[in-house]
Amino acid sequence: MNDQLTPNSRAKPVSVVIPAYNEASGIRETVTEVASTLAHMAIGEYEIVVVDDGSTDGTGAILEKMEKVRVIRHPHNVGYGRSLKSGIAAARFDTIVITDADLTYPFSESVPGLIAAYQEGFDMVVGARTGEHFSSSPLKSPLRALLKWLVEYTSGRSIPDINSGLRVFDRRTAMSYFPHLCDTFSFTTSMTLSYMMTGRFVGYRPIPYRTRRGETKVHLFRDSLRTLQYVVQAVVYYNPLKIFLLMALVALAGSVAGFIGSITLDIHAGYILGLSGIVLAFLMFAFGLLAVLLKQIMDK
Repeated sequence: MNDQLTPNSRAKPVSVVIPAYNEASGIRETVTEVASTLAHMAIGEYEIVVVDDGSTDGTGAILEKMEKVRVIRHPHNVGYGRSLKSGIAAARFDTIVITDADLTYPFSESVPGLIAAYQEGFDMVVGARTGEHFSSSPLKSPLRALLKWLVEYTSGRSIPDINSGLRVFDRRTAMSYFPHLCDTFSFTTSMTLSYMMTGRFVGYRPIPYRTRRGETKVHLFRDSLRTLQYVVQAVVYYNPLKIFLLMALVALAGSVAGFIGSITLDIHAGYILGLSGIVLAFLMFAFGLLAVLLKQIMDK
């Protein structure tokens, strides 16, 4: 596969959407890199849309002095996902590229290949992050692994990067999912699930991940819980049997543990726990079937 655009494979016009909240240290270089890359690609028109999400560090003042940038301003900070929704909704062109304003994503190295892959017929192409700056945190790695397992279990396919912020997709398709996409940092995770759970073609291409410019806005524990919440909501909405089946398996595991404890430790209460686990597993599975039936009725 040729990962570069050529004059004979001219891409459609592109809108690049960049959410920015207190990114004064990196916004100028980010926009400059994006503009330079787009100017040298074999595409027609393009635009750069920056959503200033209530910044208080001078990000807005920097953007006012920059040319060829459309700036959308939120009166106060409302979140990463909400900023992307505002930018996507305001974009002029159907082909959307989203990236961050902190210089972590190598736009010039990665985006031409992502757009070339998108032209092959994918509904969305995602840059799968690699390198030491992506996997260096010993605290983030277990949480990321847990969320990755849950999303892969839900979607039934391997996912190299569940929440990369560098991706290419169609504007109208993405907007149809807006009611089910998170307004905070879980936007990209919920987007990945929504596309996969509805049979969309999602492709991945490895990209290097650079060190961040400025301070992170992610609150690890709080935002991880929110991501987990939206993953569960997506499962319940798109494939409810999956979540009820998981709970049934947990109940069966508790049942097995109860029986083993009764046999090995001669504790009669373990038999009660084991039988209760079996009954609970049956009920969870039955509730899952009922949820599937209700979803089918609602879809009609």
